[in-house]
Amino acid sequence: MAAAGRLRGRRRAKEVEREPEPFTIEEEVSHLTRVRSEPCPGTRAAIHGAKRKRGLSAFEMVSSRESGRSGGGGFCSADRAYATGKHLPSEGPWCVEDMDSEAYVSQFSSDGSLLVAGFRGSRIRVYDVDKGWKVHKNISCRSMRWTVSDIALSPDQRYLAYSSLSPIVHIVNVQNAGRESDANVTEIHDGLKFCDNDEYSFGIFSVKFSKDGREVVVGNNDCSIYVYDLGGNKVSDRIRAHTSDVNTVTFADESGNLLYSGSDDNLCKVWDRRCLVREKPAGVLTGHLDGITCIDSRGDGRYLISNCKDQTIKLWDIRKMSATVKGRQPRLYDWDYRWMSFPSDARYYKHPNDLSLATYRGHSVLRTLIRCYFSPMHSTGQRYIYTGSSDDSVHIYDVVTGATVKKLSWHGSIIRDCTWHPYRPTLVSSSWDGYLARWEASGNNEDPSVLTCDEQRTSPYDQTYGLSFAL
Repeated sequence: MAAAGRLRGRRRAKEVEREPEPFTIEEEVSHLTRVRSEPCPGTRAAIHGAKRKRGLSAFEMVSSRESGRSGGGGFCSADRAYATGKHLPSEGPWCVEDMDSEAYVSQFSSDGSLLVAGFRGSRIRVYDVDKGWKVHKNISCRSMRWTVSDIALSPDQRYLAYSSLSPIVHIVNVQNAGRESDANVTEIHDGLKFCDNDEYSFGIFSVKFSKDGREVVVGNNDCSIYVYDLGGNKVSDRIRAHTSDVNTVTFADESGNLLYSGSDDNLCKVWDRRCLVREKPAGVLTGHLDGITCIDSRGDGRYLISNCKDQTIKLWDIRKMSATVKGRQPRLYDWDYRWMSFPSDARYYKHPNDLSLATYRGHSVLRTLIRCYFSPMHSTGQRYIYTGSSDDSVHIYDVVTGATVKKLSWHGSIIRDCTWHPYRPTLVSSSWDGYLARWEASGNNEDPSVLTCDEQRTSPYDQTYGLSFAL
C-alpha cells in the first residue's frame, strides 16, 4: 500500500507539472502599447517610404526631422517614446544612499525633482535630484512599528504621507525650510487615525494620494480599504474588501471614483465608489494562485498590473472582470513565501478561470511585498513593466513580447522596490542591503559614487531578525 501511495503521489506530481507556455497577449492592448511606443506611420513613411518595416535608429529619426522629410517641426509623443525608450537605464549603478538599515520603499515625485526613500526603523529621506542627489529632507518618523511600510507624495509635492504597521498615517510638509524633520519636535507630523483601539494589531501596507490630493486611500491587515477625506479630517469610506490582508490599493485614474485592490486571498478587485452597495465590488479579476503584493494602474481607468507570490506579474483589463468569484480559489501548495522556496511544480500551473491578458515570468517574489510598475509614459510610452525581485535584481519586461529586456544586477540582497524617473532614463533600486542605487542609460564610471564589487553586501548589519517581521 505504501508503494501504491508513492505511485499515486508521483502521478499527481506529473499531473501538476506544466511545460512553460509560450507568451501570449491580447491584440488590443498590444496594439495600443505599440501605437504609443513605436514611430508613427508618417515618420516611418518619411524614412523608409514603402519599404518593409524595420527598426529605426535615433540617428535616422533626427536626420529626417532636421532635413524636413518628416513634415513637422518635431517628434510626436510616440516618436519620442520610441527614441528614448531604446536607451534603458542599465548602466551603473551609482550610490545614492548607503544606509545602516534595509531600504523598503522609494518613489520619484511626479515631476522627477525629488526622490523619497523609506528605511526599516523610523527613517525617511528626501533627495533633491537636480542638486546632485543631496538630502533635501531628513525625516525621523513617529509611531513606527518595525518599518516604514509605504510612502506617498501629494500631487503638488508639498506633503508626504508615510505608514507603518500601526493604525496611523502621518503627513509631513517636505517643502518647508528646515532640513531636519523630527516628528513633533522640530516639525508637526499630522496623524490620520484609522482605528480607535491603539492596542489592536492594525497595520497599514499601502497608502496613496488621490490625483487631486484631497484624499488618501490605505490597504491594511483588517481586510479592508479605508479612504480618508483630508479636508473633512475623517474616514469617508470603509470597505470590507477581502477575506485576507489588503496588501495593495490604488486609485485607477484621475477621477478618484475607481479603486483597485489586491489581497492575500489571491484576488484583484475593482471598486466603484459611486455605487458601493453592501460593499460589493464592481468586479473581480481571477488568475493569480497566491497573494497579491502590488498593483499599479496604467492611469487610464482600464488597464492594471499585479505582482504576486505565485512568481508572476499579470496584465488586466477591467472590462473582462467577472461579477463574482467562480468556484473555489485553487491553491496547490501549503507554503510560506517568507521562508520557503516557491514549489517548482507550481511554477507554470494555470488558474482554471484566468481572466488576465498576459503573464510575465522571470523574477522572484519571496520574503516581502515586492513592487512592480509600468514604465513612464513620457519617455517609454509605458512599453515596459519593471519590478524588484528576491533574486537581488530589477527585471524589465517588454509589455508586448513578454521578454526580459534588461536585468539589473549588483545588489547583494532583495530589491523590494524600485522607481523610474518620469522623464529621464534613470532608475533607482532600493534593497535590503541598505543601498539606494542609481542606474542610468549612460554615465561616468570614473565618478567616485560608482558602486563596485568590493562594496557588495547581503545586509547593512550583522544582526538578523525573525521571519515573522517580514513585510
